[in-house]
Amino acid sequence: MQQDIYKILKDYFNFTAFRGLQEAIINRLINDKGHSLVLMPTGGGKSLCYQIPALVFEGGTIVISPLIALMQDQVDALRKKNVPASFINSTVSGEDKKKRLNSFIAGKTKLLYVTPERFRNQDFTDAIKNANISLLAVDEAHCISEWGHDFRPDYSRIGEFRALLGNPLTIALTATAAPEVQSDIIAKLGLDNTQMKTFHEGIERPNLRLEARDVFDEKETLKEIYAVLDNYKGAGIIYFSLIKKLEYYSQKLRDKGYNHGIYHGKLDPRQRKTTQRDFLSGRQNLILATNAFGMGIDKPDIRFVIHSEIPSGIESYYQEIGRAGRDGKPSLCMLLYNSEDLYTQMEFIKWANPGAEFYYSFYNLISKNIEAVNSMGIEYLTEQMSFKNKNDFRIETALGMLDRYGVTEGSVEKGDLRVIAPLPIQLEDDDYLKNKLLSDNKKLLSVVNYFKSETCRRSFISDYFGFNPTEGCGNCDVCDENNSI
Repeated sequence: MQQDIYKILKDYFNFTAFRGLQEAIINRLINDKGHSLVLMPTGGGKSLCYQIPALVFEGGTIVISPLIALMQDQVDALRKKNVPASFINSTVSGEDKKKRLNSFIAGKTKLLYVTPERFRNQDFTDAIKNANISLLAVDEAHCISEWGHDFRPDYSRIGEFRALLGNPLTIALTATAAPEVQSDIIAKLGLDNTQMKTFHEGIERPNLRLEARDVFDEKETLKEIYAVLDNYKGAGIIYFSLIKKLEYYSQKLRDKGYNHGIYHGKLDPRQRKTTQRDFLSGRQNLILATNAFGMGIDKPDIRFVIHSEIPSGIESYYQEIGRAGRDGKPSLCMLLYNSEDLYTQMEFIKWANPGAEFYYSFYNLISKNIEAVNSMGIEYLTEQMSFKNKNDFRIETALGMLDRYGVTEGSVEKGDLRVIAPLPIQLEDDDYLKNKLLSDNKKLLSVVNYFKSETCRRSFISDYFGFNPTEGCGNCDVCDENNSI
């Protein structure tokens, strides 16, 4: 069997050796038939950990992935390597969905990528029971936990999906999961620590230079950005929290002659896709983006990642800086800290966490007035909920959460919103929602502590995730300062 995995590694993926813990994880699945939780830095090669077993096992492998664009890119890459893979999502026609599902059930397709929302479809769940499934792979597994930085309610039901599939061998993979999130992932899968072995590589990216700067105003922020752009040649990403600020700084950079693309959630989908492809192909080297950009970006030569505003937590920060330097060459990860941005993030967190009373009122409003909602849209909702703060985006939050929990279908923008289920218990539980708000604020505080830390920045991140912190990485501004004393 050992010879087989090396042959697959060479024949299909054109590698001659495994990296880090890949071989140990693969052997755990193939030889021990043991469930695994894999914590591996972005760009560390997580996908191989289930793709190779998928080609060894007799049955098929279901891969649950959160993003449609991400799974399409992964399947395209596998097909180029002659790996029989496919995906089913909302972009696929009804006829093609049946063909792809039948091909998987017949054993012709070895890996089938789906979003967790696919399990809402009764035809899919009825048919998938007939498949011989050897492995369930859960990508971006931090989405399972409500205490993670990108919780998705359908992910939290993966334990139910496992049972429906016959509780197959399972591997869950993520780049970011604090200890409480790791425990939650395992529990939500219907397993415990005696059944699921955790593999983690720590913060093993020594080529990433970690720095943070205290900036007081726009002038200082631009000065730091210009310094990086002038000294680090090659591809880079500058992250912003607010679209308005992104667009403002975009104009400032254009005025200075810095060519770049922009990427955020309010752009037309085709424009976002074009921006992403230009960046991946090298036609565009600099991107100004919100955190909507980056998941699934497999570009090895990103030389710098700048956070021009404070990120929401160490989890998201670590995932985003992990996009730099995947080729192993020196790359800069710069955090620009402005105390005013801290208040912006606190406001953002507040609006992203409505209370139970708000959810109750909002649900009643759309349930009783769905025709008015669909004909007049967001403006009607804003007027009825009596909003006075222009930055209050609780309506957008509530619409998103009701969709994620399967309470609604359709959208206000298209005028076809429908209420199909009652409010879930979580959105009626004020204590639960207050704890979620507290948890999000603690995540923000972790970034403040990271900035103010007088110990090695890489050690701080390692300790946050429950890894064994190093004595000092020698490649961050704090280590430089401590070594010069």
